Amino acid sequence: MSNGINTAPPLDPGTAWAAVQRRDRNYDGRFVTGVLSTGIYCRPSCAARHPARANVRFFSTGAEARAAGLRACKRCLPDDVARDETAVLAAIDEIKTSEGRPTLGDLADLTGYSPTHFQRVFKRATGLSPAAYARALREERARDGLNGAHRVSDAIYDAGYEAPSRFYAGVEGKMGMSASDWKNGGEGRVIHWSVVETSIAPMMVAATERGVCCLSFGEGEQELRARFPKAELAEGGEEFRVLLDQVSNAVETPTDPSAAAIPLDVKGTAFQQSVWQALREIPAGETRSYGELAAALGNPKASRAVGGANGANNIAVLIPCHRVIASDGGLGGYAYGTEIKRELLRRES
Repeated sequence: MSNGINTAPPLDPGTAWAAVQRRDRNYDGRFVTGVLSTGIYCRPSCAARHPARANVRFFSTGAEARAAGLRACKRCLPDDVARDETAVLAAIDEIKTSEGRPTLGDLADLTGYSPTHFQRVFKRATGLSPAAYARALREERARDGLNGAHRVSDAIYDAGYEAPSRFYAGVEGKMGMSASDWKNGGEGRVIHWSVVETSIAPMMVAATERGVCCLSFGEGEQELRARFPKAELAEGGEEFRVLLDQVSNAVETPTDPSAAAIPLDVKGTAFQQSVWQALREIPAGETRSYGELAAALGNPKASRAVGGANGANNIAVLIPCHRVIASDGGLGGYAYGTEIKRELLRRES
């Protein structure tokens, strides 16, 4: 599970100024705002009155701002950001290596913060509370263990669950398949599928009884079987027609808000699912760079990890990974070709 704290390229001044105007906490730690007229530097999220743009200069670190003759703001304490990151990394290490489950109080004592303040610091850095991060880590370990365990219960206990019932309750509605199904590669599950013609390209739609599990362009049964090697594949009949019509409409009329109600059956790590949810929250007609998407998740330095999760998405259009573009404004890559990506974006705009 990625902790989301990695290196990232510097921001351009326009993006930085927009973050300051929004007082966006997700950008704290990526740069500081130097105010030449007052001689101070602040976090992007500082609550002080905004200075005139002509009086602002951006610095990568507080040290750079101090070298330019500026002093730290006493209101937002911008130099504490480095301390926050060190504390979060120490807490993540404790969560990963502890034999038990450290409480919020334990982690606060470890890092020298009050519990309430550390909860905010940790969530701002990772997008999750310490307790949610620990749960997601256990789920991920259990799912990884299910792929190689001789018994489902062995993988569940090895991941740190006190009982199988805790695991089942924790992952209900997230995995799409039961623990046994996961271990057996989907064996025994039925996936209905069909290829339909759209004005963009032939589109394959596949779904379980829970919802759409795959949507792709220019693919068919062979590619679907590669994704779900042990599931039973059945061509969709008339009962599948309503879902096909809904999905087709999402492609032909991408601004129709009803697409958001189409049920999905996806599986992925906690981090991947958070990225996929963030993709679904990008409004039609808008785009984001990997860095901007990472910042929206509370992990502004995790653009590479976000890119990996974006590439692992099996459900085109409904999880709109085509709305992520390169940082220079170019289209970037797309699993089904840039021409399809360009057309999807054109229709949305």
